[in-house]
Amino acid sequence: MSPTPLPPRHEPDAPRDLVGIGIGPFNLSLAALAHPLPELDSVFYEQRPGFDWHPGLLIDGATLQVPFLADLVTLADPASPWSFLNYLKDRDRLFPFYFAERFHMQRAEYDAYCRWVAGRLPGLHFGHQVDAVRWNPERTLFEVDFTQLDCEGEAEALGRTYTRNIVLGVGTAPHIPEPLQPLVDAPGVPVIHAADYLAHRERFLTAEHITVIGAGQSGAEVFLDLLRNRPAGREKIHWLARTEAFAPMEYSKLGLEHFTPDYTRYFHALTEPVRDRLVAAQWQLHKGIDADTIAAIHDELYRRTLHGGWPDAVLTPAVTVRTAGRVATTKVELHLEHGQQDARTRLTTDAVVLATGYRERPLGQILAGLDPYLRRDSAERPRIDDQFRLALDPAVTGRVYVQNAELHTHGVGAPDLGLAAWRSATILNSLTGKDPYPLPRRTAFTTFGLEPQSQVPPARHTAQSLTPLADGR
Repeated sequence: MSPTPLPPRHEPDAPRDLVGIGIGPFNLSLAALAHPLPELDSVFYEQRPGFDWHPGLLIDGATLQVPFLADLVTLADPASPWSFLNYLKDRDRLFPFYFAERFHMQRAEYDAYCRWVAGRLPGLHFGHQVDAVRWNPERTLFEVDFTQLDCEGEAEALGRTYTRNIVLGVGTAPHIPEPLQPLVDAPGVPVIHAADYLAHRERFLTAEHITVIGAGQSGAEVFLDLLRNRPAGREKIHWLARTEAFAPMEYSKLGLEHFTPDYTRYFHALTEPVRDRLVAAQWQLHKGIDADTIAAIHDELYRRTLHGGWPDAVLTPAVTVRTAGRVATTKVELHLEHGQQDARTRLTTDAVVLATGYRERPLGQILAGLDPYLRRDSAERPRIDDQFRLALDPAVTGRVYVQNAELHTHGVGAPDLGLAAWRSATILNSLTGKDPYPLPRRTAFTTFGLEPQSQVPPARHTAQSLTPLADGR
């Protein structure tokens, strides 16, 4: 049975000012900061039935790698009612948080805070899958087609929204190395991405031998959780990493200035080849392990030597998985290569957790209708300007903004929660042609480069008039 069209909730000829596609932390930040702007009519669509943030990695005790001030709004508007501190106040937990003296909140607490915001903000529509985006030159508007889903994820109704502007916040997807993709896809094979860890945790704890692949923060947290819950002397865990060391994340105070608006503007002004080289070289700024987790792992390993012997845990960096396959239906055989030794071996294991990171979701499918208008770089990636707008043909008078799809143009701060509020404010300032959120003139002690960069955001476009909101909308 084909879905029935949704009845329009307001006149089709009254377009939105902004349609957001995806409701993760970044578009949730934008929605929260847009909420007090009465002249801005916005709506946000998300195909999932509700907000969740990396549910498979909300391991007890795991913390964010950014301070609590890096919530959805505070670094743009400390007085916002959508701040983390206001969430604590609403939950009658402000004094307990004060006495806990924690600068970094737990991952589960951040997820609960975002759920609190998502459950109270108007204009957020979960269970709505955006199918296509097109430019309508006759109406000089974007058309956004979507499918409303029922609680089982099945199509229930079809709809269309017209809008002057779009913001894409579709997030990232778990990355599966090619040699392991067939095993992940095969039913019954115990190979999962870390994004699904908690859903399979009890099963994995009973496995005879477990292998964790990946030496970022997620890999370290999964390894530590498994280690703490395996019997002493019979841990039977391998932790393998492609990197040359189980390296700490760069967390010095000047090093953190790579996650400031100053550095973002500096990076954007560099040439494309230089930017590409820097992104590859700066992995330790955002893909290492925080020092507390490294210390906790070492403490746990050391504790297991107190009565003699060593834990049955093997930690090996500089290893790549060449191929992998199933053995005797229930086991997995990994073919490993150690680049420094130029050596190869095989490892048989009962379960594999792939802490192999995430990649930006491809925008090609959702933007297929805009492909003739897109401007691309030499690697066929979308060009993105300093206000987070896709470079489009001048015939398209509307704007498409992106969030966390601009690593190649804006650098390592693109996925960082600490820049969420600033980026949202930049987009809203650009969108409205005003300064509802005045941005700081300077954010870093470091001067990046010999040629000084502008310390203020570039001039925005000429303000366009927005349609007054009709009663009942």
